Amino acid sequence: MSQREDLLAAAKKCLVEKGYSKTTARDITAASGAHLASIGYHFGSKDNLMNTALIEASGEWGDVFEEAVKRAGPTTARDRVRLLITSLFETLPAQRRLMVSSVQAFAHSQFDEGLRGTLAEGIAGGRRELSALLLGVPSEEVPPEVVAGLGSMIYNLITGYVIQYLVDPDALPTVDQAVEGLRALLPPEDDHTER
Repeated sequence: MSQREDLLAAAKKCLVEKGYSKTTARDITAASGAHLASIGYHFGSKDNLMNTALIEASGEWGDVFEEAVKRAGPTTARDRVRLLITSLFETLPAQRRLMVSSVQAFAHSQFDEGLRGTLAEGIAGGRRELSALLLGVPSEEVPPEVVAGLGSMIYNLITGYVIQYLVDPDALPTVDQAVEGLRALLPPEDDHTER
């Protein structure tokens, strides 16, 4: 690995072990074996390195969802939603520390314009990728209005379950309950019964 890759891997490790707000530049260089000045050379600042590490680590977790859907082969949109929720719930325990770091970063972004911009880009990319995953199409084929609607709704669903898991992991619904909840939210158009 290059020194840049070593720093990025060390920053990801520190995110999980120490959290976003408690990781120092010295922590990263100690974990990577690099010199302190190398952070500035490769990333401009420790904050830029941490932001890059957070986005990459979150993206790697998102890749797990995509793999779960791809392994299932041809599926319906309803199947893909179930696979996404199943994969999310199954991976939350292993990703707990990363999710804690993410929540810290979201809070810190209110005081850091660079971080807010980085997170906004990550969210936009995540919404596009999630839309594509659920529609079963390449991401470049998803129109902006679908990204704004479907993508943001799914992103919020995932984020909401992450927050619920961090606060009370035992209170998460089952996958069946979550899917049924989505179904109940928008019943079929021909269902005119009062609820």
